[in-house]
Amino acid sequence: MGFNYLQHNNYTVNVDAYQYDNETIIVQVDGADLTHYYISKKGEPRIYMGTIYSKVPLSGWLRYILRSLHSQLPNGPEASEILDWTYKVEASDVYGLANGETRSKHYSNERLKDWSYIGATGTDVGLWIVRGNSEGMSGGPFYRSLLNQGASDQEITYIVNYGMAQTEALRSNILNLYTIVFTDGSTPPDVDTTWLEPLGLEGWVSSSDRGSVSCAHVLDMDTSIEYTAGLSNSAAMYWGGVDSSTYNLTIYKNELEVYTSSVDVIKGKNNLLDVITITDDPSFKSAFWRIGEWDGSPKEFLNGEYINYMHPSDVRMNSWNPGPIYISNFTNNQFPAYQWKEINGAIEVKFNLTESEIVNYILRVGITIAYSGGRPSAQMNSWYSGSAMSSQPRTRSLTVGTYRGNNHMYKFSIPASAFIVGENTLTLRVLSGSSGSGYLSPGISYDAVDLIVA
Repeated sequence: MGFNYLQHNNYTVNVDAYQYDNETIIVQVDGADLTHYYISKKGEPRIYMGTIYSKVPLSGWLRYILRSLHSQLPNGPEASEILDWTYKVEASDVYGLANGETRSKHYSNERLKDWSYIGATGTDVGLWIVRGNSEGMSGGPFYRSLLNQGASDQEITYIVNYGMAQTEALRSNILNLYTIVFTDGSTPPDVDTTWLEPLGLEGWVSSSDRGSVSCAHVLDMDTSIEYTAGLSNSAAMYWGGVDSSTYNLTIYKNELEVYTSSVDVIKGKNNLLDVITITDDPSFKSAFWRIGEWDGSPKEFLNGEYINYMHPSDVRMNSWNPGPIYISNFTNNQFPAYQWKEINGAIEVKFNLTESEIVNYILRVGITIAYSGGRPSAQMNSWYSGSAMSSQPRTRSLTVGTYRGNNHMYKFSIPASAFIVGENTLTLRVLSGSSGSGYLSPGISYDAVDLIVA
């Protein structure tokens, strides 16, 4: 775990190994305000692990890295395989291949809710880490973080908590469970950890102390889009297996918050809620025109299918400068998923108005994250307006495989006098008081852009 790395000048580590019963061995490691458990059970090709800490590490993250011989486990995620790199693209963790493709440990990411195990395989062997319910993590169900790096060793990285593009304070004093699983190369089965309950692990929450929340029906959902219900407070986050407490209930349309309320989870009981009606979906308002889907994601836009798994300079990317967008004849994948001050600094959207259509409008610009203080400005013909910064993570984001930040909508009130009969031109730019070059210049990730009648 690198205990001195977690808290400076804390070299004291205590290791205690003991046999709990005839089938169970526990190794407990204590140091730097942290306790880590290794637990083995007779006859099982697994090592059960748990981590709890009382003080957030100075590094701003806590991760368990399982290092093995790459020669024995060569088959990991391709996007994070860096053995054949020929040049550095960014910092010391994004690399380029001779063919112009990019690789990085960051590009092994997945949304937290979408994965249950990570690992690598070789000939008739597989080494995996199966995660628990991640109740002690931060960032929510859509948080993305590195999971692997294939270098001279095969590094399987389990994130207990991470600071990269983090939107929440790190949670402490909660037990995080995860399991090393050995297989014949096949993917691992689900892991049952309920048998650990009598072992006396610090921070253990029994099933009898957990509860649930259910709802008979949710109204006004878009049936073409997946919705997620999440519970969170300062102590924990969930979308299942909940410790009793009071939580913020959030319903997401894909990754966009469209309903929030406060709910109580009572141990041993199910809290049945009344019918919930979605209240905060921006798409409920009809628009004169709309680019994208209000869903908290830029995936439908230009290069959206690539942004999580490669650097924006990757040869497989389409040009970030597609030219003007004509509302009369456009598709969402013409509009750039990302915009940087120094890469595609001006995006033009052109549309026609008749005399009767010239009224006061509101331009809504939704972003999912901003880098280096980036925020949009809007110019409609000769009319112009800037905007204020939103609250966003302060680390790299757009170049390390994530667009997941704090969703934010900007509203620009545009007077009728700004419009003309015939073709109108909207120009979107990135503002920031910070500097940077290329893909590390201030930037934003788009959710949707639309024009509605004021």
